[in-house]
Amino acid sequence: MILSEKMQQQRSCNTFLNNCKPYFAMISLQFGYAGMNIITKVSLNRGMSHYVLVVYRHAFATAVIAPFAIFLERKARPKITFPIFMQIFILGLLGPVIDQNFYYAGLKYTSPTFSCAMSNMLPAMTFIMAVIFRMEKIDLKKVIYQVKIVGTIVTVGGAMLMTLYKGPVVEMVWSKHVHPRKSYVTDTTGTTDKDWFKGSIFLIIATFAWASLFILQKAALKHYEKHQLTLTTWVCFMGTLQAIAVTLVMEHKTSVWAIGWDMNLLAAAYAGIVTSSISYYVQGLVMKAKGPVFATAFSPLMMIIVAIMGSFILAEKIFLGGVVGSVLIIAGLYSVLWGKYREEKSRKEEKATEIPQTMMIKDAQLNDAFGLKTIEAGKEADKLPSIAITLPISADSTHTKPNQEQP
Repeated sequence: MILSEKMQQQRSCNTFLNNCKPYFAMISLQFGYAGMNIITKVSLNRGMSHYVLVVYRHAFATAVIAPFAIFLERKARPKITFPIFMQIFILGLLGPVIDQNFYYAGLKYTSPTFSCAMSNMLPAMTFIMAVIFRMEKIDLKKVIYQVKIVGTIVTVGGAMLMTLYKGPVVEMVWSKHVHPRKSYVTDTTGTTDKDWFKGSIFLIIATFAWASLFILQKAALKHYEKHQLTLTTWVCFMGTLQAIAVTLVMEHKTSVWAIGWDMNLLAAAYAGIVTSSISYYVQGLVMKAKGPVFATAFSPLMMIIVAIMGSFILAEKIFLGGVVGSVLIIAGLYSVLWGKYREEKSRKEEKATEIPQTMMIKDAQLNDAFGLKTIEAGKEADKLPSIAITLPISADSTHTKPNQEQP
């Protein structure tokens, strides 16, 4: 009895830990993203070129992902045709080049908290593009789609509010007792409204490129369905080459490529390994277990973590427009995600109801093929089927004598 109780407790503990793994993984991943924003902001404030940072970041990412793709996905690797090459080329242009360069430029002109808040527009913007390219269907008569549309409008409105309205400074409880040291970390709140507006536009362009990446990646994954690491390696490698070309055009000084054992190297290695390598693997595992809605729902947590860390490390001030806009973005984000969740749930229920009907149709077809008739409910349900059995009887058997034994 004691052993059985211990085994049951151990099993319940193991099931609890297995259920908690996706939550711990996504929360840890948000801390990783938050750390990337803070470290990158410090590196950019020290004068590192964001073009060079993009090159080093994806070079580290390619070096980390490539060995796993070579050894784990070496069997039946798809061939690269010209259409597939063009997809990889555009994916590298959208993700590593356009998205990251504009995001880092917007981060330089604004703040980490503001950049994270603007990144929460991604689900709504992806939904808009999916509707345009007919990947998503809309039925205005259903509440699910109405909620998704309203959530998209609220999300865009919150982003526009954060872009156009700054407002007074909001004092946090922990920021009153923090006295940061004056160092090379410049205060982001000293930027002008013109720079803030410019940074907001850069962040919107980056989010648009990121959403476009998801739309095109869905088509590319049809060819690389079982070779996702290979596709990621090719995209990072192609993005590295394109980022080098862009940097050579935009940066004419060779000194910008200099990197040592300092914050610049840490920012490039951290962003490449954590947010471009480990995050892909962790998100893939969580999405397989819980789905994309669960994985996306943790993105607002990153903004809260960055706001707290930014107040302590960067002496970052939080404005009223950013707070109100963040609340609107989060509300719109969860409206879109709720609508998406309900839509997927209704689809699964419809598929579950379609399976018995198809089985009944197939059974009826088989019965007709073998000449069997089904019993109609309500008419012949109470009747028992009668079966006529005929046996061959010889002619001699009818004239057998009474005393003669039957064979």
